Amino acid sequence: MSKSILIAGGNSGIGLHVARTLASRGHHLTLLGRDAEKGNRALGSFPSGQRGQVRFVKADLSTHVGVREAAATLGELSDRWDAVVHTTGVLMTRDERTADGLHPMFAVSYLSRYHLTELLLPALRKSDDPRVVMMTAKVPVDTVIDYSDFPQYEPFNFAKMRLPIQVANHHYAAHLARTESGFSTAVINAGAAKTDIMRESPWYMRAGTAVLGPLVLNSIEKSAYNVVEAVDGAAWKTAAYWNRPGNFDQRTPIDLEATITDETVRRSADIVGTRPGMAPVSQRVSRHA
Repeated sequence: MSKSILIAGGNSGIGLHVARTLASRGHHLTLLGRDAEKGNRALGSFPSGQRGQVRFVKADLSTHVGVREAAATLGELSDRWDAVVHTTGVLMTRDERTADGLHPMFAVSYLSRYHLTELLLPALRKSDDPRVVMMTAKVPVDTVIDYSDFPQYEPFNFAKMRLPIQVANHHYAAHLARTESGFSTAVINAGAAKTDIMRESPWYMRAGTAVLGPLVLNSIEKSAYNVVEAVDGAAWKTAAYWNRPGNFDQRTPIDLEATITDETVRRSADIVGTRPGMAPVSQRVSRHA
């Protein structure tokens, strides 16, 4: 049976390989990306017989407005999603701010995933087997979120803050598994692969990757494997974390402190203004107005 699958970040790298594999299995794909030119190139990379199964939607997932606009467009395209796959990510060590006053790594690598999925829940609930899959870097699941940093992460300290940002995905997966009946939720470490995610990293990180890449980087195929199987493979006990790229059978339950999960989700809802009477953070933090 053909599935309707959304891939945020599906216009390049691991996300694009996931999309190609799923299209070859007969599924229908919608790819989200910020760069229309790159999106059109991605569409052109599919075999001619599959291009009718794939479409691209331009979206800026770094801002609350961009996420809402993407969700509205997606709602016009389909009233049911069988899977939402988040492969978007930002790897940035410098301290920059989005239009909402947030660091791009937090905004894209976690918050946009929470926000977009929440807006698409009504469409996911119409699926017989809804799945939400979030791709991250490797992170210890016992990583502590310091709420004195969350969500501003200012001044940004990459070494200190990257893991708490990533582990927020685990908390959201646990929340969905607990609150949404029938949902399968996954967090997947795709490992290190040669993708565009390094474009915002310091020159020395890019240089090191260029030199050591052949020795330490996974193939795109290996990094994408668990994501594909989480979307289209046999059911698993949810929520689950895949820590080892390329090995779908090796997974662990996401078992986190419920009070921390609830607090993370509550604060996330407050940030994007989804709670009644709560303005988005851009309206509440005047120094970033």
